[in-house]
Formats: sequence, structure tokens, C-alpha cells
Amino acid sequence: MRLATIVTDNGTSAARIDNGSVIALPYPDVVALLRDPGWASVAGKKGIEFGDATALTHNVPVVRPEKTICVGLNYRSHVEETNNKRPEYPTLFSKFPDSLTGATSPIPLPSVSDSVDWEAELGIVIGKPAHHVPVEDALSYIAGMTVVNDVSMRDWQGRTSEWLAGKNFEASTPAGPVLVTVDELDDPLDLAISCEVDGEIMQQARTSELLFGLAELVSYASTFTTLRPGDLIATGTPEGVALARPGKPYLRDGQLVTTTIEGVGSCRNRFYAEHE
Repeated sequence: MRLATIVTDNGTSAARIDNGSVIALPYPDVVALLRDPGWASVAGKKGIEFGDATALTHNVPVVRPEKTICVGLNYRSHVEETNNKRPEYPTLFSKFPDSLTGATSPIPLPSVSDSVDWEAELGIVIGKPAHHVPVEDALSYIAGMTVVNDVSMRDWQGRTSEWLAGKNFEASTPAGPVLVTVDELDDPLDLAISCEVDGEIMQQARTSELLFGLAELVSYASTFTTLRPGDLIATGTPEGVALARPGKPYLRDGQLVTTTIEGVGSCRNRFYAEHE
């Protein structure tokens, strides 16, 4: 199934995208849907047809979870391009709910930063409570996949050894456009991932190249916190970020960034200069 959070006249609603049609579901968003233990059955039932899927703007994140856990330095190529050492354990940081935005929403270039960078990432969404989950069982706790662009303000990120500030500017991180359930994907562990800026390919890799795989990440995170339905794990970015490119071509006013995961979809976000 392909699930989305859509905007309606009465707020938002969870929905299923089914053969080009949008079927509204009786939940305010995808996170609320996933909190129902029988969510897969409910999501597959007949519902009210809301409209044509091509008309959706995807201007809200597919999930707005309690927890967004992000993984840094999780592709060997990215570790090497940033002159870091391969981590012994997953390098984790978190994002606040307000940092997330929609898959087609315009994203401001903050007036206080001149080093805004792209980071294409596979997002995995938790489908049931997970606590102390062994690696061999961890994949069964994943509801599905989505697309994330971990937009980073590198100057703020580099101010201290902690990355929090540079990763949490409001409405900077698109997540969507849909959540694709694991059963829809031929091989959810090996998906093409890419990022384009104004049509030029900047990042291109496969998620099978992750240093810490999906099961390892779910198991590791569930050891120190209970993962709840709808929680999002952004699994890391491959090489090709502006930080490591000659001249550091950070994002400028008017540029369009397209982040794509094979079989899942694309975030397409126009960046604009924010004025004080």
C-alpha cells in the first residue's frame, strides 16, 4: 500500500493511494493510523474516494512522529568524502517535529546561514512498538519506507561537536510524499537513492551500501528508547553533498532539489531566500 497524509477542508486525513485515486481513511494522519494495531487491515478497506492522486500537493510530511532519529556517516563513500573515520556504532542525532515539512513544500534558506546542503536519505517508519528488539526480528517492526532530505545548515552544524542546531531549522526537512509498505517493494533492502539539484545528479547510490542496515538500526535504537508507531528513522546519506564538493556549491535562491528513492517516490522542493 501507498499511504499519505492529505490536506482536507477539515484539516488533515490519512489516505491510501490506490490506482491513481485517493481513498480517505478515518484517521487524522498516517501516524494515527499506524497506532491502530490493525492498521494494515483498516488501511486496505474501502473508503471515501477523496480525489485524483495527481492533484495532491504533498505539502505536509507523510508522518509527523514523536521521534525522528537520524543516522550520520552511514555510507562508506560519505565517510570518506568528509574525511571521517568509519564509526564503530551508529552515529545518531534527532530532529524535532517542527523541522519536518512536505514533499513538495518550498523550503526557506535561512538568513542566518549561507551553507545549506542536501542529503538524500531512505526513511523507515515504525509500524508497532519496538523495545529491545533483536536484529533478527527487527525488520518485522518496519511499516514501510519514505523519502527524506536531511537538509543541513553546515555552518551551524559545525559550530560545536553536537549537530543539533544545524539539523533542526524549522520546516527544513521534507519527508514523503508517501509511505510505501514493505510488501510493495521487491527488495526493500536494496533501493536506488539519488539527489538532483536543478536536474544535475549530485548523489547516486543504493541502500544496500549502508554500513549499518535497517535491522541493525531498529534494533540499536530500540535498546535505549521505545520506538512507537509512526516514528521515523532517516538512515543516512551517500557521497555527493555540497560540503565535500569543490567550491562547496551550497543551495541558492530558486534552486529545485529532487530526492528520489526507487519504488517509493520523490521529494521535489524549491528553495527560496528567507528575509529577516
